[in-house]
Amino acid sequence: MNVYDPEIKSKDVSTVVERPSRQEAEEAVRTLLRWAGDDPDREGLLDTPKRVTKAYSEWFRGYGEDPVAMLQRTFGETEGYNEMVVLRDIRYESYCEHHMAPIIGVAHIGYIPTERVVGISKLARVVEAFAKRLQVQEKMTAQIANALFDTLEPKGVAVVIEGEHHCMSTRGVHKPGVTMVTSSMLGDFREDKELRKEFLATIGNPTNRGS
Repeated sequence: MNVYDPEIKSKDVSTVVERPSRQEAEEAVRTLLRWAGDDPDREGLLDTPKRVTKAYSEWFRGYGEDPVAMLQRTFGETEGYNEMVVLRDIRYESYCEHHMAPIIGVAHIGYIPTERVVGISKLARVVEAFAKRLQVQEKMTAQIANALFDTLEPKGVAVVIEGEHHCMSTRGVHKPGVTMVTSSMLGDFREDKELRKEFLATIGNPTNRGS
């Protein structure tokens, strides 16, 4: 289900891929179950392929959502407000494109409006739209920042994302509790050091936590 208004013309141009049928997807799950060493025909696994494909529809629904369209509706009645707008601790769940393992964390967004502002729920939805895809955290950070900067045309955009990567905590080096932090600063947030410090103080600068 798309969360944006279908009547708004989309500016997002995505690569078109030929999707297999649900039956083909379910058969692929059965193959993976056999690869894992189990029997997909045993009672406990009979409905697993259906459950997995249904879960994929939710986990990766971002491919059917347009972040740019979500930002088209704005509000102009701000009484000239031109300071930072910050939404912090936006929880997200994503999946790394290398191992398809979960990335779970929070995103913080700030922007300085020109004449119009966007509803705060739209900021959270933009994060969700990019998160619900196979991702690299660095790329997701840039995608969110660029979508906001290009669409809202604010004076500046700041995005900081924190994430625990389960491809690192549940496999490989097995280091749970490690958080990766990425950021993208555009416009005034890139040019103005004091403004950037104010934003980081507002969200609780991740690099200073525990100090």
